[in-house]
Amino acid sequence: MSIGNSPEDERPFEDVSGEDRLSVGRALQQARIAAGLTVDDVSNATRVRLPIVHAIEADDFGPCGGDVYARGHIRTLAKAVGIDPAPLLTQYDADHGGRPAPTPAAPLFEAERIRPERRGPNWTAAMVAAIVAVIGFVGFTAFKGDDDGGAASVAEGATPSTSKSETTKPKSEKPEDPKPEPSDSAIAAAPQDKVTVQVSAADGKSWISAKDHNGRLLFDGLLQQGDSKTFQDSEKINLVLGDAGAIQLYVNGKKIDDDWQPGAVERLTYTKGDPQVG
Repeated sequence: MSIGNSPEDERPFEDVSGEDRLSVGRALQQARIAAGLTVDDVSNATRVRLPIVHAIEADDFGPCGGDVYARGHIRTLAKAVGIDPAPLLTQYDADHGGRPAPTPAAPLFEAERIRPERRGPNWTAAMVAAIVAVIGFVGFTAFKGDDDGGAASVAEGATPSTSKSETTKPKSEKPEDPKPEPSDSAIAAAPQDKVTVQVSAADGKSWISAKDHNGRLLFDGLLQQGDSKTFQDSEKINLVLGDAGAIQLYVNGKKIDDDWQPGAVERLTYTKGDPQVG
């Protein structure tokens, strides 16, 4: 059996100071003894550690860790021994310089601290975007210039242009090894009962379209420089030349010597026999 752990063995100290008011610790101690509780009982009931309970009853609030914790322990112990904590808290504040100032709200501080920093415009990204746009525009312009513009104007159903082109673009230089003209034997071998048309892109590339007498599409596409296409029909061949100046034409074995200008669009029809434009 431990000595001094029974409430009957604890006696309040005599007040030798002559003051009627008890200290906070002495008030808690006397209330505990009057309630028939030991220090162990109060510690177990409140979860306040035993050394802290002893220290508070001795008016030593240092182990509490500060005024806020000391006030909390006083309130908890007072309720455990059955007395009102308010007078004890008022007395503690008077003895220790008043009630502690409230702690600023942490969320407000965090919100202020993490406020995003204002930044200026990202000029590097803007310059990169401008350079990319310029490169894309130049590439698109070069591509459009390379694609012959006359091809679009002679699509099916469009009105062909019969006037001479005003463009001053000179003819492309002939390739070093141009496609050879048909031999005399090939010209003589052209069948007399059919219309035979040979289209050669001698001086540059050109879009062409060819149809038979029934309107059936025989070819519709781009001839690169040096390429050649031959078409035959029992009655007639309908041609559309996107750049007539680049084309060398043979009809029924005979060369057509029309002076077509570069970029000129021509719509032609040839039948059997001597070549005649329809």
